[in-house]
Amino acid sequence: MEFLYGLAFLVLFSLSAVVGMILRTRLHENHLSKENMDALSLVTGLLVTFAALVLGLQLSTAKATFDAADKDRSVYAAKLARLDQCLRDLGPTMDPARSRLRQYTAAVIASTWRHEPAPLVPGTPDTRGMAISGEDVTLSALMNQIGLIIDTAAPSDASHVNIATRCRTDFGLAQESRWAVIEDAIGTSPGWFTGILSFWLVLVFLSFGLQIPRRLLGAVVLGIGVVAISSVMFAIVDLEIPYGGMFGIKSTAMRAALADMNK
Repeated sequence: MEFLYGLAFLVLFSLSAVVGMILRTRLHENHLSKENMDALSLVTGLLVTFAALVLGLQLSTAKATFDAADKDRSVYAAKLARLDQCLRDLGPTMDPARSRLRQYTAAVIASTWRHEPAPLVPGTPDTRGMAISGEDVTLSALMNQIGLIIDTAAPSDASHVNIATRCRTDFGLAQESRWAVIEDAIGTSPGWFTGILSFWLVLVFLSFGLQIPRRLLGAVVLGIGVVAISSVMFAIVDLEIPYGGMFGIKSTAMRAALADMNK
């Protein structure tokens, strides 16, 4: 889907530049006077400056948001592995909770990275109807069951009492990280903002087409500009979808956590 956006930007900006070049050939020479072209260059410079500023800020914001989502996913995987280790230290009575935790982790991997092979964990719920990102009722129920099992732990000796307390704390921290990951997947920039930015860039390339003479070098330079700006717009859109496209967050951290649980 993100590649279609990139292609759409390329086609849209190319058409606007071509329309500008065609319009230049149909205008009377009086419209192409030095005074008119200077005025057009002035307005174009204003549009270019403003669009470049917004593009830079938008790309920086999208990259920062993506990096935060990637970090939150890694932290979440580490907290799940830490919770499993705590349950293991608590003893065999926590085996049902550990089993559900492995099922939960495997289901998250299978539902989020559907183009990758799903982990083979017995009892993993069917993930075909789950959303790639966001809250899911089945996964939420699994986490709730894990919490309930931890709450029922009633060790008699002091050392295991301390471990049980640590497990409850780890579970709470894992839940906080889980909601952070869910929020990260929502995205930050609304579609209409990208549409408005695209409209500004269409005007920019239309004005470029009006100003550039019909020569091969001018067309090549204009084409390079179209490809460059289209790739920037593609990168912005792609980064705003953390679990898809070229820059999507990898499943490495979650798979490492599951591998640690299976030891």
